[in-house]
Amino acid sequence: MPFAGFPEEALAFYAGLEAEPTKAYWTAHRDVFETAVRGPLEALVEELEERYGPGRIMRPYRDVRFSKDKTPYRMNLGAMLGQGYVQISADGLGIGSGMYHLEPDQLERFRPAVDAERTGAELAAIVDALRAAAIEVWHVDALKTAPRGYDRAHPRIELLRSRGLVAWRSFEPAPWLATPAAIERVVATLDAAAPLRAWLAAHVGPSAQPRGR
Repeated sequence: MPFAGFPEEALAFYAGLEAEPTKAYWTAHRDVFETAVRGPLEALVEELEERYGPGRIMRPYRDVRFSKDKTPYRMNLGAMLGQGYVQISADGLGIGSGMYHLEPDQLERFRPAVDAERTGAELAAIVDALRAAAIEVWHVDALKTAPRGYDRAHPRIELLRSRGLVAWRSFEPAPWLATPAAIERVVATLDAAAPLRAWLAAHVGPSAQPRGR
């Protein structure tokens, strides 16, 4: 089925879940979740897989085994799309791209590339361009001070402190969200983040460490 947008029921479903995060609510509204939330997100991913790569819908449930917060459900439904990410929630549409968590071996490649004048200046220019396009750049899990071996006065210290780097744009609920035009926002944001993905692929790459380490 072609992507037709996210109906108002999708946002209302998550607004209700935030107010009543219980199994009773989930069970009573499961059909709304399937038709208004999961169905449209699956359709969006299917339409964009050829452009960005294989997609995967995330689980709507939280892993609460080691968390003090025992709320069983996520307050959004997200999907990986190649190296991008899309989510729908009561707050609207969220779109991201980058590397959320850099493993130690990735940091060993990331920091020297940020420190080097040519590659570091290239990344800084990419970040500036994203912010100029109204796209946030998150320095995920950033250190409070300079990493060992780097000067606190380094011109790119904000980047050096990062342990994850993500481009992110949020769109609040609006009438276009319930139309096929919503896909245009996803494409525009992920395309704008392409230089960041390319830089990270060229200078960081995937981790060689075992998963879950």
